[in-house]
Amino acid sequence: MDLKTLTNQVCDLCRATGQFIREQATNFTEKSVESKGLHDLVSYVDRTAEMMLINALKKDFPEAGFMAEESGNALAEKYNWIIDPLDGTTNFVHGVPPFSISIALKRGEDIVLGVVYEINLDECFYAWEGSPAFLNNKQIEVSDTDKIDNSLLATGFPYNDFSRMKAYLAFFEYLMQNSRGLRRLGSAAVDLAYVACGRFEAFYEYGLNPWDVAAGAFIVQQAGGKVSTFDGSDNAIFGHDILASNNKIHTEMLTAIKQFDGLVVE
Repeated sequence: MDLKTLTNQVCDLCRATGQFIREQATNFTEKSVESKGLHDLVSYVDRTAEMMLINALKKDFPEAGFMAEESGNALAEKYNWIIDPLDGTTNFVHGVPPFSISIALKRGEDIVLGVVYEINLDECFYAWEGSPAFLNNKQIEVSDTDKIDNSLLATGFPYNDFSRMKAYLAFFEYLMQNSRGLRRLGSAAVDLAYVACGRFEAFYEYGLNPWDVAAGAFIVQQAGGKVSTFDGSDNAIFGHDILASNNKIHTEMLTAIKQFDGLVVE
């Protein structure tokens, strides 16, 4: 399999699907929004975009299965696509950027391809097994910053799982006082892509799903960064939480996390 060629095909597919999403944003209204759960939104745009992606990927790689946010799982034995057709749906609904498409390819237990397409800025982040990471055909790398104090960090706010909120907010307060600042963009896939290209030094959040982080986490690693759970294990994509960094501040971030009881799930 030529993963480079396949990655380029996925990038083209994301751009085409992103054009559909941009067109729908022009006249989108709250009347089209449905609720999947507490503060968990979906619309015909998510569902239509996902079907566009799945139908095209089936033609490009018919033996692969799918793990998709809206359609559920139709898994194959070896290869499976992990798809979020619109990461940042709440942003999209309110007309606030960023929002993105996230697609990863999993071979067995390993991610071997990742694409994150930020729709508003037409920025496509991507990598494949054995490659560096790229943004619109230019190679990218994580930042060289080696201390939290000199870092710009990103996080997300849980919208339905508030079990760790007290510790989470205490950690947030600590980082406010000990970093250059924190940002909450509303798309985990974009947060991870921004770590990969050096705009952020780290991103952390809990309560995410594999389709939110699989592609972005892979791109971070291919750009020279590190990805783990809050306790330092390497199961971030399917685990309880994720910390992605430029590698140089990873240990300092993990040490800080451990100071706050209840933040790490045993």
